[in-house]
Amino acid sequence: MTRGKANIHLSAQAISHGAKDRLSNLPDDILLTILERLDIRDTARTSLLSRQWRQMPTMLNKLVIKVSTFEPKKDERSEITLDDLARANATMHEATKNILSGRRNFRQYPLHLLCLEFYLGDESNSIVQTVGCTMDTLMVGEVEFTILTKKEQAHCSEDDVVLYGQQLMSLFKVCPNAFGGLTLLKLENVSLNEPDLPIIFSVCQRLEFLRLDNCDTGILSSLEVEHPRLGELEMDDCRFDRVHLKWLPKLTMLTFGMWISQQDPLSFGYVPLLKSLSVANICLSYHKMLKLSDFLDNVTISSLQLNFKSEKIWVLPEGPKELLPVFRKLRVVDLVNISEECDLNWTLFILQGAPFLEELHITVRDHFCEMMMDEELRAQYAYSKEKKGVDWEGANGFKHHKLVVLKIFGFRPEDMFVRYVRSVIKAAVNLKDVFLFNKVVCEMCKHDVPKASRSPWPKKQRFSLRNRITSGTDSFVVIHFPNLSSN
Repeated sequence: MTRGKANIHLSAQAISHGAKDRLSNLPDDILLTILERLDIRDTARTSLLSRQWRQMPTMLNKLVIKVSTFEPKKDERSEITLDDLARANATMHEATKNILSGRRNFRQYPLHLLCLEFYLGDESNSIVQTVGCTMDTLMVGEVEFTILTKKEQAHCSEDDVVLYGQQLMSLFKVCPNAFGGLTLLKLENVSLNEPDLPIIFSVCQRLEFLRLDNCDTGILSSLEVEHPRLGELEMDDCRFDRVHLKWLPKLTMLTFGMWISQQDPLSFGYVPLLKSLSVANICLSYHKMLKLSDFLDNVTISSLQLNFKSEKIWVLPEGPKELLPVFRKLRVVDLVNISEECDLNWTLFILQGAPFLEELHITVRDHFCEMMMDEELRAQYAYSKEKKGVDWEGANGFKHHKLVVLKIFGFRPEDMFVRYVRSVIKAAVNLKDVFLFNKVVCEMCKHDVPKASRSPWPKKQRFSLRNRITSGTDSFVVIHFPNLSSN
């Protein structure tokens, strides 16, 4: 990217001094490759270089235009004002209009992807209308909208999200044909009326990917989802009482996080192709423990991720007889952000209930910058006091014949961890590789973690751990100690 910018800069200097412009003599396909590496602002600037360059932006097969490109450069995000964001939106609209309304041979240079990221506001009406006019005159392969709000979630009041919901629906009324051609839509911080989301689903008939972040139709309302083409659905921090996936014949991937309901937050209707499910939540004292055999009653997934957000475990251990009907196709399980106060023995119920599981991944960490640390606030918001895990008494001596990989992120050389790995090795008779990563630490909370606990283990300690883990077993498993100091 830097090299491309440097070449264009040199080309502009060459033209201004009347020298031979070697860059412009390159074939069009090479010039287009250079343009694809630039952001949209630099792409637009190339039109000043020469008559040949003026037409280049209209020949691109992919257009990715993000409002952040036009935002003022400030040291802190908080220094950018709402007026700054409105101006960035307006400037983005001008750039989008200039490129899309340019003279273009669409037969020779079809537009395969149009990806726009912009803010809700008065200026967004013009952006969507420009896209709608383009789609009226030509076929665009994929159209993607990421619609942001000018206030971040932490600063949004109830009145703000209601206003944003009204602005969003006005966009649909202004130019429904633009939304009718969308293949991807990402929304945040909008509160809609109860009929609005079904309207969005019915208008966006080509939609294949949908993300809803902090969206609802009123606190503790219900939502039914039906769509003929939706393949991926992400819902995070949406305050529905229950979401029913009624009819989604193409859905393959589902991400669902952070619910406030006191019942199972999801139910599954017709989702025959669902393969991958990721569920995340902070278990508060009033939350119901999820019984996976009931929760997944109508689906048979191959990949499952459960994220506990460094708080209390919110799944209820069950026996293999209950789990086999829903776990019979399960191949990969990822248990994320298990609290460091929690033992791991309970996770064996998944291994016992999923006889065809091939990989088990576990991440143990207290993610301080995302956790509620203040004791008074924890009590106020009903955070659980205990994080030690859940009681489980599995069948002694059970054998698993398919597991080949065990990965533990945040492994510590303590007896609890050693005993757990030994238990898996004894149960999984065909286990080939065990990867024991050191502590996972993000850059934001790195200063809260002792340096020794996130450094690679010395060779002598690695040798000792291997002996402690494999001593007395007949396994030929290979123990790996990859270095992972931050994430």
